[in-house]
Amino acid sequence: MSNGETDRQVAGIERAAIEALVRAEHGDPFSVLGPHALAHGIIIRAYLPGALGVELIHSVSGEVLGALEQSSVPGLFSIRVEQRVPYHYRIHWSSGVQETEDPYAFGQLLGEMDLYLFAEGNHRELGKSLGAQLTSHEGVEGVRFSVWAPNARRVSVVGSFNGWDGRRHPMRLRQPSGVWELFIPRLGAGEVYKYEILGRDGILPLKADPMALATELPPATGSVVSAPLQFEWRDDDWMQRREAQQGYQAPMSIYEVHAGSWRHEAGEESRVLSWKELGEQLIPYVQQLGFTHIELMPIMEHPFGGSWGYQLLSQFAPTARYGSPADFAAFVDACHQAGIGVILDWVPAHFPTDAHGLGQFDGTALYEYAHPFEGFHQDWDTFIYNLGRNEVHGFMLASALHWLRAYHIDGLRVDAVASMLYRDYSRKDGEWIPNRHGGRENLESIDFLRHLNDVVTQEVPGALVIAEESTAWPGVSRPTQEGGLGFAYKWNMGWMHDSLKYVAEDPLHRRHHHHQMTFGLLYAFSEHFVLPISHDEVVHGKRSLLDKMPGDRWQKFANLRLYLSFMWSHPGKKLLFMGCEFGQWREWNHDNELDWYLLRYGEHQGVQQLVSDLNALYRHEPALHQLDGKPEGFAWLIGDDATNSVYAWLRQDESGEPLLVVHNFTPEPRNGYRVGVPKAGAWHVLLNSDAERYAGSNAGSQGGVVAEAIANHGQPQSLLLDLPPLGTLVIKPQ
Repeated sequence: MSNGETDRQVAGIERAAIEALVRAEHGDPFSVLGPHALAHGIIIRAYLPGALGVELIHSVSGEVLGALEQSSVPGLFSIRVEQRVPYHYRIHWSSGVQETEDPYAFGQLLGEMDLYLFAEGNHRELGKSLGAQLTSHEGVEGVRFSVWAPNARRVSVVGSFNGWDGRRHPMRLRQPSGVWELFIPRLGAGEVYKYEILGRDGILPLKADPMALATELPPATGSVVSAPLQFEWRDDDWMQRREAQQGYQAPMSIYEVHAGSWRHEAGEESRVLSWKELGEQLIPYVQQLGFTHIELMPIMEHPFGGSWGYQLLSQFAPTARYGSPADFAAFVDACHQAGIGVILDWVPAHFPTDAHGLGQFDGTALYEYAHPFEGFHQDWDTFIYNLGRNEVHGFMLASALHWLRAYHIDGLRVDAVASMLYRDYSRKDGEWIPNRHGGRENLESIDFLRHLNDVVTQEVPGALVIAEESTAWPGVSRPTQEGGLGFAYKWNMGWMHDSLKYVAEDPLHRRHHHHQMTFGLLYAFSEHFVLPISHDEVVHGKRSLLDKMPGDRWQKFANLRLYLSFMWSHPGKKLLFMGCEFGQWREWNHDNELDWYLLRYGEHQGVQQLVSDLNALYRHEPALHQLDGKPEGFAWLIGDDATNSVYAWLRQDESGEPLLVVHNFTPEPRNGYRVGVPKAGAWHVLLNSDAERYAGSNAGSQGGVVAEAIANHGQPQSLLLDLPPLGTLVIKPQ
């Protein structure tokens, strides 16, 4: 035996510890590796399986201080020196020579405050703390890795830089936080890595980094070391105006986009557009149509494209499908410079079960609830975040802030809020666990949502958080101080379901369903609403928006124009999914681009022109947006003419200036139809959805109409109108 080896010790440490190191089971590698004081001098140990030899180099002078002696345990090297000196290794591999500092010569990395805030669930800059951070530590450039895995027996960083060998870079556990950390010198941006975790019952599948700032392009699943986003933003003007642009009194018209299927390059089915190309093509299109915002379906990295992004695993990394994080920032910046806001769909409710993901992350239910009645979503085959756990609560809070701050995102639309609010959501009796009071509400998720909304309001003024919430939960968009959930807006799912059901009816039968179009106005001002015609309404056999419409080809297009006009003149902000704006016939397919060839045909051009004109009218006329969430901005004139399927109302701005809206939901022209109005004199038809401009029949009142002193519908004057078949009139006093 050499180098002081005995039956019990190798290189001055117990054989049991060495055997644990060799088996990659040692939970405290810093107690064995690196420099350690002896009675006389220092011993430096390195475990480098596969190395042919190791030399110790003085980091200042470059002098070779000596060769480390390999023990009887292959790969375990050591050397004794008289005193501590700055050093690095020169390692001889069969493939070449590597020079690097010793990862086990560095002290603790994360500050106590970082660990305290993380454990408390209130670390709001996790994207700059945990994960893989390019940094200079004690004068050495490299990457600091840190990951939360409190129940692991051992965690290692693995990648091509160490041959994916979990014995090479085991990490240090920081108690009591459960965070493991390691600084690997001389690594740089672009390195692919994962974590190898030894759980209670053995080695787990390699795990991607929950805090990764970048990832490999799927189907590859590695995390990628990324430099902090250092983007030169040019959107100061937008950011200063944003709060007013997104306020309750502002017009807000949202174009919902799936980035991978809006358009493909040169018609190639296999090639999606990059962020740069989307910026060049999508932004001018949205400007042309007059939308104020783009809402992107989730662009956080997700393994399965068929989930459309809703089964995502990387809460801090933009997908590599469309470019780099900097490319995405440039897209957002270009939107802002064009006066367009950007909203991201964000998913704090659930995550997929992929082996490399968050599920059973350290061999235990860490990010998810342990019991399947709480932690597994049967409908979506996903795990449910345990937001009652401080660290998970803080992880998701930091994710939201990351997108809003690092990428200047203007709003987050929170997916599947209803599934978060109720413990019995989509569960049968006996398949859910009541809360601590015996009720069905998920108190932990409710606390999280309120905290999220309070923090965003405080730290990112002007940014929106929007709820996709389909139940009658009270006060979703009411401030938390008043007992609400604190969202800025709520999707009006009731309006969407009722109105789509009505408009799909044969016009002959609509008189029997008249209430479906009036019911939404009973609660229209109980929340701040977005009216959503989203991707969910044009997939899975629901048919496209155009194809939902009854009747022959002419009637389908007329119904679509009428329905869009009804939506744009109804109280509430607007959201329309891509393809609906020109009347796509086919259901949306995430693998294909939209059917742009349809714009060769006049009817499709007409629908697109109508959407453009509706957006212009909506922005230009304060009556259509200024009092959106207040009953003072709306007054029924005709809500009970079920026989003729006619609806009429007034929209008003703060000064009381009215706008008359009349809808005829039958294919019969209604000539000489009298509607009461508040003002005498000339009125001007601003929009007729059946106009020739929209490929309509050009029927109905157009141009000027003069009010008569005949009281009607509670108004002192009235207009005698010709209502177009399946059409809308929007009329304003001159």
